[in-house]
This record gives sequence, structure tokens and C-alpha cells, in this order.
Amino acid sequence: MTALEPTDLLAHLHRESTRFREVLATTPAVARVPGCPDWSAADLLWHLTEVQRFWAEVVRTRPAAPAEDAPAPVRPAAYDDLLALFDQHSAALLEQLRGADPAEPAWTWSSEQTVGFTYRRQALEALVHRVDAEQAAGVVTPIDPALAADGVLEALDVMYGGTPPWGRFAGGGEHVRVDCTDTGDRVWVELGRFTGTDPRTGTSYDEPDIGVVGDPGRAPDVVVSGPADLLLTWLWHRAGAHDPDTAARPDVTGDPDVHARFAAVLDQPLT
Repeated sequence: MTALEPTDLLAHLHRESTRFREVLATTPAVARVPGCPDWSAADLLWHLTEVQRFWAEVVRTRPAAPAEDAPAPVRPAAYDDLLALFDQHSAALLEQLRGADPAEPAWTWSSEQTVGFTYRRQALEALVHRVDAEQAAGVVTPIDPALAADGVLEALDVMYGGTPPWGRFAGGGEHVRVDCTDTGDRVWVELGRFTGTDPRTGTSYDEPDIGVVGDPGRAPDVVVSGPADLLLTWLWHRAGAHDPDTAARPDVTGDPDVHARFAAVLDQPLT
């Protein structure tokens, strides 16, 4: 899969953030967000405002980690003030990223410790929440296929997969191939187990997990396929958020048991 260029990611971040704001500006503050049922439109707006404020600060203070005792931002009571605050922090995020080299070291919660992580993660964060905003408003527009395909890889490799330094992923030899039928991109995933103890909390883990791998040179046990936008919204549990009974689903072929175990790993909320 060809990685998107940083300039393309910045353009996507700007477009998706602009569309997000445009939709929410005319959506009632109390409208429910189907992909995040506990949220109203105002909650969604505040969430992305906080996220973009946080990552703008991460890039500004790179490579230092965020201060644990930093004061929490105050949520405005009025919806118009929320929109204005989003404008402020969204512009600040774009300004900080434009002034930073993606290769520069910077704190992240991932194993990738560069500014480039924020370029990609925030473009995709804005995309997913633009979808949330449009679903809340009842008007959904197309997703850029190349960005969606990159989001499929990120969801599998970072949001569901990915191993912290204190943990270990052991593959079990069973593979799922996820095919983006419109872009030609393919992502190979191996089923396995994650083990380790988080040194911050003392919590120990021994649970089913997935890891993105290269082509193993053998037939996959399961193939999950569909257009990139469908796969992305499915992975983020946004596909059919209005009516799950009539939602389009990816095509699945192969071993039902392997697919069931793959689906079980994906059965966790992403916000």
C-alpha cells in the first residue's frame, strides 16, 4: 500500500475538518450521533475540539511528552462558542503541522514517535468524525478512496493491532486478507495473542489480538473485501449506524471460525 504524502494528509485534514464544522454549524446541538450513541452533536464537536487542541500542543512542544498536570480545557456552554473554539484549535493544529517536518521526533501514544504520526492520525480522526457529523445530520457525502484505504490499514495496524514496547504479539499462523476492491490495496492480518504487563498500571494482558504482516506467500484463511470507504466505516463501527439491519457489509469468504475470531477482536468501540 502506498503511503499518502504529508502534503496530501494536511489537505485531507483541512478538508475533513472544514466539512465537519460546516455540517455541525447547521445541526441541532442535541442531535444524536448514531456512531457514538451516547453523544449529542455538541458532544461530538467538543470531542474533536479537544483532540485537535491536544495534538496541536503535542506538536508545538515536541519532542516532550504532554504535561500530566496541564489544566483541562473548559467546555463552553453555548453552541456558537463551541464552534468558535473549534475554529481556533483546528487552525492551530494546521499551523503547527505546516511548520513541522513529519520526520521530526514527537511524543505519541503509538510506537511511532514522529510528527508524521500526527499528520496521519489527525487526518483520519477528522474523516471519521466528519462521517459522524454527517450521520447525525442525515446527509452523508463520499469519502476519498485513497484516504479511506489508508484508514483501513491504520485501523488494522494501529487502532486494533500494534504492540507497545512492554508487550508481545505472537502470531498463530492464521491469516485474514482485507481487500479494498476499488483501490486495489490489500492488507494481510495474522491472528494471534497479545501478552504483557503495562508498567504504568500493573495490568497484565493475555488475550486474542491481530497484527498486520506482509504477504505470507500462502492463501489466506479468510478474505474480507469491499470498497475502501465501506471497509473503513465498518472497521470504525459507523457502517449502517442509522439502521444496522439494512447496512451494507463487506463480502466474506473462507473459514467461518477464523472469521469469527477476527470479528471478535474488532468487537470493541473506537471513538
